[in-house]
Amino acid sequence: MSGNLILSDLTTLAMPETFLRVQPPADALSVEQISFSYPNGHRVFSAFSLSAAPGEFVAILGPSGCGKSTLLNLLSGFVQPQAGQIRLNQATVSPERSELGYVFQAPQLFPWLTALENVRFGLRMAADLSESQQRERALQYLRLVGLEQAAQRLPHQLSGGMQQRVSLARTLALEPEVLLMDEPFAALDAISRNHMNEETLRIWAELGQTVLFITHDIDEAVFLADRVIVLNIAPGGIHSELKIQLPRPRSNLKTRRLPAFLDYRNELMERISQVMALSEARVSPSLSRVLETESIL
Repeated sequence: MSGNLILSDLTTLAMPETFLRVQPPADALSVEQISFSYPNGHRVFSAFSLSAAPGEFVAILGPSGCGKSTLLNLLSGFVQPQAGQIRLNQATVSPERSELGYVFQAPQLFPWLTALENVRFGLRMAADLSESQQRERALQYLRLVGLEQAAQRLPHQLSGGMQQRVSLARTLALEPEVLLMDEPFAALDAISRNHMNEETLRIWAELGQTVLFITHDIDEAVFLADRVIVLNIAPGGIHSELKIQLPRPRSNLKTRRLPAFLDYRNELMERISQVMALSEARVSPSLSRVLETESIL
């Protein structure tokens, strides 16, 4: 062995740990100091920042009026911030980015198309695959969400939960790296909603996408997420974050019974109560001024 090689090995061993440490992967989605107001002057975000790591499941939790849906519209590129940047895989976000998928609150299915053709619709618009390949992939994702046998049914022949699964399959068929989900199960009954929560985690575990999931439901946030971001009433930004360290895979029967699940739920209930108290404290002086003005008049 040459002296130079030995010296090289010793130099490597002597190098500080900071030089040897592997750099973490870049965030899949990053929001950097954005500000946004509607044309009527209503301010929603001011110097707002957040990020999601590759493969992370992040739940965005908050009461009505905190800007959750506005945030998803910004993240998708449907609307643009007045300041700051939103990046998807280190590049500016836009609705045309194929790495980005969006699941809406309502299924938004075409009533005249079968489940299979609804799932195929985005693939037809992208025109990257042949017709047979489009059908094959659409059927693949219907199979993934458990609806292969319903491929030829029209939307009115499907339950609400089945319609939402078709909507999810349509988005997944485009194979996005980041999935934005805007309260997709809010309209479902409790049993169907819990089932869809389980199905979402099963699919996420198989595909490994980064997910940002908007919800009003504390139990849903705890059950699904790696991390829950609690929002203040607009334009207050982020109130706090909570890492959810429950074991995976998670199931309704086992996970929701864990003492730690109840602890996380109670902690988030306390934080939402703080958000509501801050909101009421901010509104009360304004209301008092209005009442005083009316009494003078």
